[in-house]
This record gives sequence, C-alpha cells and structure tokens, in this order.
Amino acid sequence: MTKNPEDRRARRSRKLLKESLLTLMKKKSFSDISVRDVTDEADMNRGTFYLHYTGTADLLQNLEADLLEEMQALIDAHISETMEKGTVRPVLEPVLSFVVERRETCEILFRGNEASNFVQALQQLIRKNGAPLIETWFHPQDQALTDYLLSFLTWGFIGLLKEWFNQEMALPREELLDSAQRLADSAAAALFPRC
Repeated sequence: MTKNPEDRRARRSRKLLKESLLTLMKKKSFSDISVRDVTDEADMNRGTFYLHYTGTADLLQNLEADLLEEMQALIDAHISETMEKGTVRPVLEPVLSFVVERRETCEILFRGNEASNFVQALQQLIRKNGAPLIETWFHPQDQALTDYLLSFLTWGFIGLLKEWFNQEMALPREELLDSAQRLADSAAAALFPRC
C-alpha cells in the first residue's frame, strides 16, 4: 500500500517551516520574526504556511511539542529498565544522546522567549516521569518533600545540560552522566531512606 503523496508533501512542508524558523531564531529575536520571514526562508508561499499553522507562535509551539513527544517516547522505551535497576542512567543515556543530536535546536529553545514554553514543558516532562520513580524507590510519606526533590532535580538536570552546552560539552559524556546520577542519588538520599 503506497502512502498518500499529499501527506508526504505536508510533512515535508511542516519540516521545512520548522527548520526555517530555527534558522531565523539563530539570527534574531523571535518577536522580530514574521510569517513572511519564515516563508521567505523556506522558499514557500504564505498560503502553504497557513494550511499548517495559525502564526509563528503556533509554529514554534508545534516544534517544541514534537521534540517533547519524541523525548517522551524515548523515556517510555527505557523507564521499565530504569525502574528495575534503581538508577536514572538507563533513561538518561538515550535522552542525553537525543538532546546532543538536536543540540542546536535545544540551545535555541533554551534561550527562551515570550512565545516559548520549552524549558517549563521540559521541566514538567522530567517531573511527570520522575514522580513514579521516587514513589517506587523511596515510598515517601511527605508529598511536600517529594515536590521539593522533583523541583530540585528537574531544574538541576536542565541547568546541568545548559551549562554543558555553554562549555562546549568539554566534560566527557560519561562524566556528565555520572555527575547527574550522583547528584540525583545524594539529593534523594538526603531526604528519603531507600526501601
């Protein structure tokens, strides 16, 4: 069964528009980017743009949602092993590889702007997936302490990644993973005894 060529064209158009937006975001502030800028960069007409998106903010939010959806799929594929082994490393390694492959995109989105919710959405994704791990490994009795730990870890992991990028990934990947694991372990151990 052959795929609908219209679907393939639509996917290609959406991909090209997202790439064009990212290219423009390297050069100027998001608030200064118009639909015309994006379509000119993509060598596409505005009518094609409006078939897919309502404006540049919608395009940016769609790009972020796609990235987070791919990340969630990776987490889903490795969360069982993570749960069983009692360490975040099985899920952290593939997620780190994913982010490194998309480093340029992530760096642009980490900068933040008035239309972007990427860092907060990433924080929520880490928090949502981390909560069941803490429940399983520590059986905490105090929800407030659990919330503090999750906030500390989510912002800590994001900060660690941003700093690693800022330092041109000078720290070897294995050392970064070990550092992230040690930080998570020591923070959790300080609040909750292992069951």
